[in-house]
Amino acid sequence: MATIDLPLLPLGKGRDLDAERGVECPGDLPAASDPDLVERARAAKAALGDRLFVLGHHYQRDEVIQFADVTGDSFKLARDAAARPDAEFIVFCGVHFMAESADILTSPTQRVVLPDLAAGCSMADMARLRQVEDAWDAMADAGIQDSVVPVTYMNSSADIKAFCGRNGGVVCTSSNAEVALDWAFSQKDGLEGGAKVLFLPDQHLGRNTAVLQMGIALDECVVWDPRQPGGGLTADELQKARMILWKGHCSVHGRFSADVVDELRAKHPGINVLVHPECTHEVVLKADLVGSTEFIIKTIEAAEPGTTWAIGTELNLVKRLADAHPDKNIVFLDRNVCYCSTMNRIDLPHLVWALENLVAGQVVNQITVDPETEADALVALQRMLDLPGKSHRD
Repeated sequence: MATIDLPLLPLGKGRDLDAERGVECPGDLPAASDPDLVERARAAKAALGDRLFVLGHHYQRDEVIQFADVTGDSFKLARDAAARPDAEFIVFCGVHFMAESADILTSPTQRVVLPDLAAGCSMADMARLRQVEDAWDAMADAGIQDSVVPVTYMNSSADIKAFCGRNGGVVCTSSNAEVALDWAFSQKDGLEGGAKVLFLPDQHLGRNTAVLQMGIALDECVVWDPRQPGGGLTADELQKARMILWKGHCSVHGRFSADVVDELRAKHPGINVLVHPECTHEVVLKADLVGSTEFIIKTIEAAEPGTTWAIGTELNLVKRLADAHPDKNIVFLDRNVCYCSTMNRIDLPHLVWALENLVAGQVVNQITVDPETEADALVALQRMLDLPGKSHRD
């Protein structure tokens, strides 16, 4: 079986304070070199018993995933938590917006803990409520607001979900984006009647879904830049657009490039390129298969032994898939490391610290969404759950 040489660069350190939510956790964490961390985590889990339910996102480190009671993508995990009403503590090994969704969907008696408050999401942070409200007002000034339905990707903050709930919009996942867009256009005059969608916060998922799944022309998709007056768009451009895409992106999936796809195909004829729809339009056009994280996992599980796959999604998941399927040649669709830096903030020292505090009767890093925001966000989430077909798989 041929191997593919894509050398990985060392993962950088540090963080961009303008792009990431959260602060450092208070208190002293166990040392990362502590050889007893695994046993300490096991002991804390055993002490908490059924009072604890640990959620592990697919992009988490293996050292953390081993302690997850369930694994999956963001909304699936939040629903799993809601289905365990007897669990007093929900420890979400993921990022901030995911823990918010869990808090929204679980009961008031359950407490959601994020082991590191600095585990944010740069994509979610690219759409702030004030920016979105300013854009909404600008659309009213341009005379199009009454034709626009806001749709937000699950990878967004609770207040952006609430904005959509208040303004006739809906939440979507990467697997049901087409269904959600079809619903959104039907709320106004339809695609042919001048209806428009404001898609938040990932421009690539919005563009790929609109163009490749719904047949909307590429030139009918415009990008709203919140850092530019009027979004950088004229009133005429807004009036002609069908998709108004927020200028946001995933810092992981946005790194994949079309030239690497070409390079791999030239070196390894017959390679299968499998990517997430958060990738750029150019990469998606060159891929063989495009789909959500669950789609990627199921595709690899069903693949024939001996086949070769280049996967464009977060590196922790790609490595885990390669380890789980040694009969297939699975490689990463990038020359460089592409870990999600904020997902990787949830490490074993933070998890042990959070669990041991719970054992001691202290709830640390609790994530709470205020009642008004929660109520409005639930409206948008329920609209998604009421959609036909796929409704909650990421």
